[in-house]
Amino acid sequence: MKLSIIETGFFKLDGGAMFGVVPKSMWARLNPPDEKNLCTWSMRCLLIEDGAQKILIDTGIGQKQDEKFMSHFEPHGDDSLKLSLSNAGLSVEDITDVILTHLHFDHVGGAVQKDAQGRLYPTFPNATYWSNHKHFQWALRPNAREKASFLKENFVPLMEEGVLKFIDNEPGAHLSDNISFSFVNGHTEAMMIPHILLPNGRTLIYAADLMPSSFHVRKPYVMSYDIRPLVTLEERDAFYKSALPENVFVFFEHDPQHAIGKLIQNEKGRFAFDTSMGFEGVVGLSG
Repeated sequence: MKLSIIETGFFKLDGGAMFGVVPKSMWARLNPPDEKNLCTWSMRCLLIEDGAQKILIDTGIGQKQDEKFMSHFEPHGDDSLKLSLSNAGLSVEDITDVILTHLHFDHVGGAVQKDAQGRLYPTFPNATYWSNHKHFQWALRPNAREKASFLKENFVPLMEEGVLKFIDNEPGAHLSDNISFSFVNGHTEAMMIPHILLPNGRTLIYAADLMPSSFHVRKPYVMSYDIRPLVTLEERDAFYKSALPENVFVFFEHDPQHAIGKLIQNEKGRFAFDTSMGFEGVVGLSG
């Protein structure tokens, strides 16, 4: 098994929205905002090469949205989905599976492209895309709170092209022997959390927006984007109780600096992430 970070660039989101009820005087020390109160966040994806399977988790924001849309989020940086895949020695044609943790635009936008005539088509022509029935139906009929995040051009073409398949939303759901899923409902309905079994027996959890960055480890740090913040708190509690004794690693999709961390608990009983090992250290563990 080989794991590679696929960087797709950075974007900006309102700091208050990303940190919820936490005062700016506290969160600004973690991720300083610009003059518009916007903080920079990564759109980091993960590539898993496991035998014949070349599996990509999430796809970033993509490049097909118009200038007005992009101006709200200021995507920037030298990285892109295709460039990062190329740096990993692969092309879009090589990807066999794309796991979509959920269908918000910053996670699924790169799944579909638009040609010069405006035709929408899957970015990965030989891949099967994976979601789950419950979340897909939720995204098709969005509530007012999430409507701006569910852009149908990002995922309906996958259904129309017949390349979208569904994973059952139940305990024990899996894509392969080494990739299973849990499901959480605080951020959005039935978001998929991939659990990747490493060759040494440890587990890497792709946290998606359950834990968007290492900053969000403290319980009050719940995004205002979450549709059920109290459920998020419960899900984080359950995550801490399982992750701490199992010695798992956590992959951060939006952390501006750190791709990976290990959950620890300090002498005061507070949870934190040890990010000192870095991604390369974990890749070394996975062989």
